[in-house]
Amino acid sequence: MRKLLVCQHVAYEILGTLNPLFKSRGFRIRYVNFGRHPDAQPRLEGYNGLVVLGGPMNANQIDRYPHLATEMGLIEQALDKGIPLLGICLGAQLIARVLGARVTSSHEKEIGWYDVLPTEEGKRDPLLGHFRNTERIFQWHGETFEIPHEAVQLAVSPTCPNQAFRFGANVYGLQFHLEVDEPMVERWLKVPIHKKEIERLKGKIDPDQILQETTAYIERLKQLSNQTFGEFIKLFGIRKRRQRLSSR
Repeated sequence: MRKLLVCQHVAYEILGTLNPLFKSRGFRIRYVNFGRHPDAQPRLEGYNGLVVLGGPMNANQIDRYPHLATEMGLIEQALDKGIPLLGICLGAQLIARVLGARVTSSHEKEIGWYDVLPTEEGKRDPLLGHFRNTERIFQWHGETFEIPHEAVQLAVSPTCPNQAFRFGANVYGLQFHLEVDEPMVERWLKVPIHKKEIERLKGKIDPDQILQETTAYIERLKQLSNQTFGEFIKLFGIRKRRQRLSSR
């Protein structure tokens, strides 16, 4: 049985649509919830892949959230072992940091549904190759990553240029949230820290509009999720060479 380690930061950010895909392929999934157990020291031995989820903290706040350093250590181990590695939002930013790229504040927060466009490399990528020229995808972030050295930029948006990258053949960082379903979006809008974040934006973000657009776009997002993550799971059947951190 293949085993997957998942780094979680808050209760409401979960694998979402990824969970049934992994379960249907016979994976055994272990969550490490650093929000509940910030001192946890998980080991990657015995695992076939690593997924690092999103969270409300900043990837640069290691002093405030020491577990981020623990996760970056896990990412380094995954790169060294050459196993499939996926980072979503905060997770993608942590992978970028390990690969020597900067994570900075975005010029504008993306909260809700935004246009995402695959690059030419993205159109040829195994995971994102099924994207149309423009897709409407759910986002929730205020930081952004640089594209790491030797990584390939896979997607952009008008608001935040760097939306996805691939490093080597089986390491992916996604700024956007393909894993959400309608109940997850509704839950995120009710989380107190999210409600305060929207209030601080003083009308720039309309939760009612997000809910309306969720009804309009969620079915297409589910299609993208199934196709993208289905291709990611295929990477577990291919043993890749170890990834050398050329930036270090």
